[in-house]
Amino acid sequence: MKPGYQHTVYAAYLGYITQAIVNNLAPLLFLIFRDSLGIPLSQVTLLITVNFGVQLTVDLLSAKIVDKIGYRRCIVAAHLLAAAGLIAMALLPSVLPHPFAGLLLASLLYAVGGGIIEVLISPIVEACPTDNKAAAMSLLHSFYCWGTVGVIAISTVLLHLIGKAHWQVLPLLWAVLPLCNAFFFTKVPINTLTEEGKSTPPRSLLKNKYFWIFIVLMVAAGASEQAMSQWASAFAESGLGISKTAGDLAGPCLFSVLMGIARVVSARCSEKIHVSVLLSGSAVLCIGAYLLAALCANPVLALCGCALCGFSVGCMWPGTFSLASERFPQGGTGLFALLALAGDLGCMGGPTLVGEIAGAHGDRLSAGLLPALLFPVLMLLFSLPMRRSKSGRL
Repeated sequence: MKPGYQHTVYAAYLGYITQAIVNNLAPLLFLIFRDSLGIPLSQVTLLITVNFGVQLTVDLLSAKIVDKIGYRRCIVAAHLLAAAGLIAMALLPSVLPHPFAGLLLASLLYAVGGGIIEVLISPIVEACPTDNKAAAMSLLHSFYCWGTVGVIAISTVLLHLIGKAHWQVLPLLWAVLPLCNAFFFTKVPINTLTEEGKSTPPRSLLKNKYFWIFIVLMVAAGASEQAMSQWASAFAESGLGISKTAGDLAGPCLFSVLMGIARVVSARCSEKIHVSVLLSGSAVLCIGAYLLAALCANPVLALCGCALCGFSVGCMWPGTFSLASERFPQGGTGLFALLALAGDLGCMGGPTLVGEIAGAHGDRLSAGLLPALLFPVLMLLFSLPMRRSKSGRL
């Protein structure tokens, strides 16, 4: 059977699962890196910064070069780089004189792959012949959540079975998926969003003052999500005094389940409720979730705040993508690259802020979560102009 556009969508789903592996496998191993490799939390935090910083750089470069190289070549190369980085994570710390250098090189490799995947997956699906673009975008992004749940649940079970001393097995196993999906992407049909030479240049987008509203929304979306997600496992284990297995399942796993549910729900509601309304409501809920996680002394309620945050951020990233695509229909790859750039800036800044402030307060992560309230507040403030102009152009 000849592959059709539905197979392209399936490959895109697997692409976002790959992105979930790239962003979430290392945080599950943060305390193992500290205990078994002797890497302090301050350096572990740098791995987050490098991952999203490299993805941010790739986002910036992609706006200029992806259209010249072609979607197919770039997306295949991205999956191969992601696989190479995961393999390097398993092998390089024991090969190089300094284990942290091995982890850093691995992060560079899979971050380049993850950055390209992030830029291209959304426009690849957007260019597929579908009726409800907003629903398709939300459903696509839900697979990042399901991928995160799979990474956390499967990795947690495997770590329990094989022991923390053999953690290197995990990245080797997860590398199989991007290797297979690289081959899948060589076979499926791929469209482009605009005809060659007819998309809005990134420079023109940046000159549009209203486009900067979307930039702020993406920064706020990425930071609101990752400031909690990246530290959920360590927060549950060290801050709330529960075991790593229980912490991984009750913290980041539950966070991602509720985030995925929120994206499926928003996909179904997109025809009845405008995305801008969903963004404002999500921001209010996110503010409450951060307050509950950071201030509540009861471990169960604090974990509920962490999980509720997952539901609240669910539609922020895909919702902003959908709104921007609606407002700038000729934006092309450059539009998605600039939005991903802003989102990754938030993904890098959010967890880094939490880690640095927590470090200044004796590694107390609850102290680091409170200043992260800034990001959902920004989401709320900058989504309000969208609600006032739902039916017209910005």
